[in-house]
Parts: sequence; C-alpha cells; structure tokens
Amino acid sequence: MKMIYGVDATPKQMGFGHTIVFAIQQLLAIMAATLVVPIETNTNAGLTGADAMSIAPALFGAGCGTLVYVLFTRKKSPVFLGSSFSFLGSMAAAFAGASTVVLGYLGLIIGAVFAGLVYVIISLVVKRVGTGWIDRLMPAIVIGPTVSIIGLGLARNAVGELTSGNNIYIALICGLVTLAVSMLCTTYGKRNVKLIPFIIGILAGYAVAAIFTIIGSVSGNDALKVIDFSIISSLWSDGFAYTTVISPTWSQFVFLKGFGAFGDLDAGYIGTIAVAYAPVAFVVFAEHLADHKNLSSIIEKDLLKDPGLNNTLLGDGIGSIVGAFFGGCPNTTYGESIATVAITRNASVWPIIFASVGAILISFIAPFVAFVNSIPSCVMGGICIALYGFIAVSGFKMIQKSDLDDNKNLFVMSIILITGIGGLSVTFGKVTITTVACALILGILTNIMLSRKKTDSEE
Repeated sequence: MKMIYGVDATPKQMGFGHTIVFAIQQLLAIMAATLVVPIETNTNAGLTGADAMSIAPALFGAGCGTLVYVLFTRKKSPVFLGSSFSFLGSMAAAFAGASTVVLGYLGLIIGAVFAGLVYVIISLVVKRVGTGWIDRLMPAIVIGPTVSIIGLGLARNAVGELTSGNNIYIALICGLVTLAVSMLCTTYGKRNVKLIPFIIGILAGYAVAAIFTIIGSVSGNDALKVIDFSIISSLWSDGFAYTTVISPTWSQFVFLKGFGAFGDLDAGYIGTIAVAYAPVAFVVFAEHLADHKNLSSIIEKDLLKDPGLNNTLLGDGIGSIVGAFFGGCPNTTYGESIATVAITRNASVWPIIFASVGAILISFIAPFVAFVNSIPSCVMGGICIALYGFIAVSGFKMIQKSDLDDNKNLFVMSIILITGIGGLSVTFGKVTITTVACALILGILTNIMLSRKKTDSEE
C-alpha cells in the first residue's frame, strides 16, 4: 500500500496545522476504547464514587505510554498505545484480592510491572536469538488469519454500536451517514481530505444526530434524541468556574490513589497479582506480534527487523508500566490506530507523537473530554465498521502469496478463522487465554503438525 506520507515524514513536510489535525484523528480513533477500560474495571470491581477509576488518567497514561514506545522504537513505528482489554480480568483481580481499595490501586501498578517484565524477558530472548524462529513458527499463513480475526472479532461490537440508541432506525441513519461521508472523503476527496476522513465523518454524523436530538427535544419525542447534551451542559450547571475547564486529573492518578498502601502488602497478595497479570502478558505478546506484522505489511517496512521486535516489545512493556503508573491500565498497540494509518495512507510517526501529547493535555480539559463522551455510539459505530473491516482485510492481504491449494495451509487458515470467529477462549483460574491467542496457538500447532508432510516430488 503506497503511503502519501512515509514514516520519516516531518511536520514541516506535512504542515504543522495538518499534523495536529492528523493527530486529532488518531485520538478519535483510539479514544472510545481507551476510555471504556476504566469504566469496565469499575463495573467488574464494584468501584463507585470516589473509589472509582477516572477516564482522564487513562487517557493521560495512554499518551505517556505511547511516548515511551516511540522513544524505544526510535520513531519508526507509527502506532498508538491504548488501554488493553486483555487485562480487564487482571485489574478486577487486583481489587478482589486487596484488603482495601487503596491497596487495589497499588496492585494495578505492581501488576503492570509484572506484565512489563514479561515483555522485557521476551525482548532479551529475541535480541539474543533473533526473529528467524518467529518466521518459522508463525509464517504468513498463521499470522494473516490471526490479524483478520482481530478485526472480525470486533465486528459484533461495531454493529452493536451502530444500532444502539432509543430508535434503531435513527441510529442507523446517523451511523451510516458517518460511514458514507468517511468513505466518500477517502475515495473522492482531495489530498488533504483523504488524510482526515474520520474527523469529517464523525462531525457529519454528529451534526445529523444533533438535528434529530433538537427535533426530539422540541417535539418531546425521546425516540429522536441521540445525543446526551447533559454531559456537556453539566459542566456549567453550577456556573462557570476554573474546574469546569481544567479537570482535576492529577487527583485521580493511580500512583496517588495507591500511595500509602505499601504497609498492607504481603507475599500472598503479590503472588495473586503475579498470577493475574504475568500469564496474560504472554498471551498479549501474540497480539503484539500480529499487530506489528500487520503494520509492517501496510507501511512496507519490516518492523520486526527495524527498529526490531526486541525494541517494540520493550516500548510496549515499559510503556505499559508508565501508563499504569498514572492511569492504571496496561497499554497495547491499537488496531484502530493501525487501521487509521492504512485508510489515510499516512505512516508518519509525528501524528502519533502529537496525539500522545494531545492525550496528555486534553485529559485536563474537561469540555473536550465531555464532547468526546457525548459522541453517540451509533456515530462511532459507523467509523468502527471501516476501522475493524480494514484490520480484517489487511490480514487477508498477508496471505496473498500463500498456496491455498495446499491442504496444510487450508487447515491452518480454517482452524484459525473458525475458532477465532467462534470466540473460543479458555480460562484457568484467574488467567484467561483470549480468543485471538487461542486461535493463534491452535494455528501454530496445526502448522507444526502438518509441516512434516512430504511434497509431491518427495513421495
């Protein structure tokens, strides 16, 4: 896929203003999922009121984690790191095993350290023995379908968001307008328009949703109300004040919430955290590898060689520790960010850097966070159809050169797709092997088992 801007493109080449707009687009692509993780953790752990995790620090932590990743990868890998859904169970376990909520917050940081150390260990192994074993263990016929099921596995989420609302038909109209405008901008737009199709699409969908909401408010028809404007208006419900603009994010930082709980630590709790986090990190490694293989095929640069898998692992692992220190959520490379690179054909790492800084800054700006939270699910659903679809398609593109007349390849691909789309996952105590990891493991085992088959010329 030919990029409009390559990895090395600078803000001067793209235009400083354009780079900011590209960064906002990256932020919009990853923000919804990043902010959902602390909300889900609150639900799973039963955290409410002052004890609950805040979404603003999660955004702050994602920005910091991504900057660490960019540093370790020497500005060669254009992808944003956001809150990982794979650690939801681990984060809930940190609170369930803690004697106090404060200790639970300290457990989030300790858990992230365990997960990060797993990445560091794997990185050291890769640095010593190289990546040749990865190509043999996970060739294109294994990685390609695995990447595809990352997108296909999210299909139900996208459709669910697209059809959510008081009236399914109104929601569909808003979501499909968002999708249609994004597609038209990508296909027929001029150069600059092609680079920001999601921003234009979201604004178009939001405008349509606002029109329906205003009509619904005037007529008293709740079925037409799509946007909850109270999220924004509540900022000024008690009059304009400093805190309505600048959110007190610093008071919600996880390291502050967990401060003072060191005296409550014991070996049993630390062991519980280790069991909850470390095995999941091994599983997420598979997703890390699939994401970087996918991104490599999109930008036509092998990221496993330059900057090297050892560096991407270090960036991801250390970035997760830093992100969790502030926001509590271990980070991971986001498929939505990779899909944005693919659709806009902008591989420059600078929008990622600007987006990271922007995430840190806007986590303190209450009106912006409120506006993002007010974007209807149906509008984001329209965007997600394109984002998740591109992830799936990019995986299929990776197997173009594979021989699908070979039964071995057919079995490998079939098993990965069916177990992945079917949602196979396995739980051992507090450790869950995710659907993507299960499919990848079965694909690897199938590929190894059938690789001993003799070719026709040998028989």
